[in-house]
Amino acid sequence: MELSAVLTAAPEGGYVAFNPETGTTTQGETVEEALVNLREATALYLEEFPAIITSRPFLTTFEVALHAS
Repeated sequence: MELSAVLTAAPEGGYVAFNPETGTTTQGETVEEALVNLREATALYLEEFPAIITSRPFLTTFEVALHAS
């Protein structure tokens, strides 16, 4: 099963990894470690809560205007 992973740099170092299809989230010191941990967390989640995933999330970006106070 192919799933999505969203990785962001953590302020304290390392990476936070999120799977939007299941909501599982984990972290790792490197991108590779974060993905290994996300794969394990998501597999455990799916053992407990089997899911039929019919579509993948659509990732895009958008801008927000910031106003000085």
